[in-house]
Amino acid sequence: MQDLNIRIDKWLWMVRLFKTRSMATDACNAGKVKLNGTNVKPSKSVKSEECYHVRIGQLEKVVQVIDTPKSRVGAPLVSQYYTDLTPQEEYDRIKQLHAKFEYRDHGIGRPTKRDRRQIDYLKDYFGMGEEED
Repeated sequence: MQDLNIRIDKWLWMVRLFKTRSMATDACNAGKVKLNGTNVKPSKSVKSEECYHVRIGQLEKVVQVIDTPKSRVGAPLVSQYYTDLTPQEEYDRIKQLHAKFEYRDHGIGRPTKRDRRQIDYLKDYFGMGEEED
């Protein structure tokens, strides 16, 4: 395996798995980034052909490293740097979680302050609140 000589937190940010580098670092520290079932520290060097399991919100994404960019890349170029090995069933599961969570009948108006608090509580409870992308 070739050592690409870049930190995992920086690589995750460069290939747009996280919005900010600090979010990637926090995910590593929280145990949301794993290599072979073990948690990865943010300072670990990325090697080509390694498969990482990255939890982003409710999504458990599996990515295989191909290469490392020189700097953060645009979304269309991301496929040059990693292969997404996440099974389609995982994406389908996430889609179903978000399907009708906030459905409201037509004509009943906007949610009240109490309704909004209850919705926010449920989102936090089920882990569907505003998290990193």
